[in-house]
Amino acid sequence: MSIFLFIIILAVLILAHEFGHFIAAKKAGIRVDEFGIGFPPRLWKKKIGETTYSVNAFPIGGFVKIFGENPDEESIGGKDAKRSFVHKSKWVQAWVLGAGIVFNLLLAWVLISAGFMMGLPYSADDEKYGARVEGSQLTITQVMPHSPAETAGLKGGDHIVALYAGKDTLETPEVASTQKFIASHEEITFAYMRGEEIKTTIVHPEDGVVDGRRAIGISMDRAGTLKLPVHEALYAGILTTASFTWATMTGILEFFKNIFVGHADFSEVSGPIGIVGIVGDASALGFVHLLSLVAIISINLAVINLLPFPALDGGRLFFLLIEAIKGSPIKPSIANAANGVGFIILILLMVVVTYSDIAKILHG
Repeated sequence: MSIFLFIIILAVLILAHEFGHFIAAKKAGIRVDEFGIGFPPRLWKKKIGETTYSVNAFPIGGFVKIFGENPDEESIGGKDAKRSFVHKSKWVQAWVLGAGIVFNLLLAWVLISAGFMMGLPYSADDEKYGARVEGSQLTITQVMPHSPAETAGLKGGDHIVALYAGKDTLETPEVASTQKFIASHEEITFAYMRGEEIKTTIVHPEDGVVDGRRAIGISMDRAGTLKLPVHEALYAGILTTASFTWATMTGILEFFKNIFVGHADFSEVSGPIGIVGIVGDASALGFVHLLSLVAIISINLAVINLLPFPALDGGRLFFLLIEAIKGSPIKPSIANAANGVGFIILILLMVVVTYSDIAKILHG
């Protein structure tokens, strides 16, 4: 079930991205040769106007073929060259290349806004909306990798109901009282709610886990459900999308910086296999949690594509910038070769992350 959900989510995210390129190219008068759902081999096709619409065998995502995006003799000097991507202004090219990123962010905004309309998990301590949060409970917001909490099976989204250690009991846990209880015991039984089910697990706090103090490696917050009317949901949605986008950008840039200095921790990154598990966890918590996860993945997809790396939209935008500065186009052979090498590097990075996912499962 998790794999099926993951395929649907990935298809929606990539189709939204490719539709951004498609609609921007169409509006700019650029010839679009094909818009495909899934990847070949082709199962069905229909040509409407100049564009072929196809359904393909591998249902993960989709693609759009824009005339002249990968320059060749026909797009540079052929009979339809004036409608080629390569002959449009730099501003138009930049918009077509960036439209996929914009559509991923728009999708995230729509999903987060819909979440607020239905009732989204939210901090009761928030200055703006905290007073309107209903049913607040002490909630685990993050679990550190390789921590006692992760070993015990605790996950983000779990609600802490009570803590037990011998004769000591904490039945109305708050952030401060829970931290104090954890710091003063060797073995603690956590009672927590996941979805509609109350579970228990034994956790062994360790010294120095967080800021040199005795802890189990979790972040906590008193959170409940925030439900907003449409106009407020749209406003809160765009603010939340902007906040998540900024946090994602800083996190990804920090990760790549660590790669170059040799300190990258791939255990903190999830590839397709890891995301399947995350999707399963989110769906178990409810539809709104799954909606939020899809929005976060869409933001990640947008930010990653913005990176100035060959084969990504950001890399193509970077080439445009170079062409604008030097006043002449980059040779098609050089651009195509760079994108090919970039694609190979991305595949190798995906292999490394997938290996890390498998290693986490085997050692989990």
